[in-house]
Amino acid sequence: MSHSPMLFWLLVIPALGALVGALLPSRNAARAWALVVSLGTALVAALLAVAFAQSHSSSAYLFQVLVPSFSLDKLGFTLSLGVDGVSLWLVLLTALLTPLAILSSWRSIQDRAKEYYAWMLLLLLAMLGVFLARDLLLFYVFFELTLVPMFFIIGIWGGPQRRAAAGKFFLFTFAGSVLTLAGVIYLGLNAAPHGGASFAMDDIIRYAQSLSHHQRMWLFLAFLAGFAVKVPLFPVHTWLPLAHTEAPTAGSVILAGVLLKLGTYGLFRLAMPIGGMSVMSAAAGYLGLLCVVGIIYGALVAWVQQDIKKLVAYSSVSHLGFCVLGLAALNVAGIQGSVLYMVNHGLSTGALFLVIGMIYDRYHTRDINELSGLARRMPKMAFFFVLFTLSSIGLPGLNGFVSEFLTILGAFTSPHLGIRYGALASLGIILGAIYMLHMVARVIFGPLKTPGHDAEHHEAETQSELPADLSGREVGLLVPLAMAVILLGVWPNLVLNSIRPAAERLLEPPAAPQVAVMVDR
Repeated sequence: MSHSPMLFWLLVIPALGALVGALLPSRNAARAWALVVSLGTALVAALLAVAFAQSHSSSAYLFQVLVPSFSLDKLGFTLSLGVDGVSLWLVLLTALLTPLAILSSWRSIQDRAKEYYAWMLLLLLAMLGVFLARDLLLFYVFFELTLVPMFFIIGIWGGPQRRAAAGKFFLFTFAGSVLTLAGVIYLGLNAAPHGGASFAMDDIIRYAQSLSHHQRMWLFLAFLAGFAVKVPLFPVHTWLPLAHTEAPTAGSVILAGVLLKLGTYGLFRLAMPIGGMSVMSAAAGYLGLLCVVGIIYGALVAWVQQDIKKLVAYSSVSHLGFCVLGLAALNVAGIQGSVLYMVNHGLSTGALFLVIGMIYDRYHTRDINELSGLARRMPKMAFFFVLFTLSSIGLPGLNGFVSEFLTILGAFTSPHLGIRYGALASLGIILGAIYMLHMVARVIFGPLKTPGHDAEHHEAETQSELPADLSGREVGLLVPLAMAVILLGVWPNLVLNSIRPAAERLLEPPAAPQVAVMVDR
């Protein structure tokens, strides 16, 4: 294990960037600055990934650092950061999607632009902080901090019902987190090995393993309350469709691509280790039931939606059920599939929201009944839309297939779930293919139809009178995501090999915990 200053730069760059960006004199300067800062953060994340790959280490946390000068000894709080084979991929996902989301706002955000880009950079800081934190209190602070920028992004720059969507988003996610805070405080005040308080995750998990089954069950439920809302699991999912529908395009991309993963990551990183195998074995059946209900319910509701954006939003309810189902399987295949699904869902669904935003910019509608045959006038857009749809439904050769296969395999082979859960989840895959392909068939193919014009009028109009196909900037937004979708489809081991050690450690009996050693800066 080694000390890496890149962990700090991942937080310092967006923090300073948000502060400076809010003080810049013009809109153009603010958006250019935000793009530069987000690209700089992405570069640091890429360098961190290269260093991680060159280490050839399977230690729990290859890069970890503790900063005593920022520690509050009486409280037991330390600015402790670390990255392993799971959190690294989520850091890379966040670093990739944020500059794309900022660039997608280049023309659509005109009012209060300096404020908007400052909130985007603060959101980047908070999301990265969640994935890097190795102190439980630090994790919780970053976890809650993500609510504030997204609340304003939805509430100020969203659609007609933006205030209701922002309020519902904040109240649902904050209410669940209050119960999680109770668990955080209880563990922090009792976990120090020599008395006092300690929020170090290693101390927390080690202390939790010494508690009784009954105590660990209550702690698991406390953490589940906060993370389940964030995922979101059925039946605490109702805030998500409205938030997605009303959020600006960049907000939807970040919400689907990263923020929902904070819940699944929290389950993997904290709720499951704190509960331990005995609690998870007892809860797996109930958790799996919520997952398969959410998978099927989300798919059926998505099927009848007429708003493209709301359809994709409900598909996220269904897809994130697979992530949690893989964790509930309590085997290596299921956990690997779950983590890979987090990355894949962020890529494919984030890309779909980008394309939907591009359609809305041209036609000012997302109603399936008002759109048809767009491939005739927008062949570039049609290509990307079909590609990301096929990725979302798990076409073999694209990134979604392996993660769906592993989560289903994990459910089938799990002694806690079994064939019933696996079969019901498989039904969700079939339904997903039906509603997604149905949407593509109506919007992309068929007779040409756009708002205010019928097919006959369109055939008589010239190309110049119709909205143009994707611009070079828009194509540049989608190409990196398309490359990632194909790369992870043909080379999933790029992610799976780094996930496996973390999955195996999670399933180890508590008698042989691995304790990470921090290196002082």
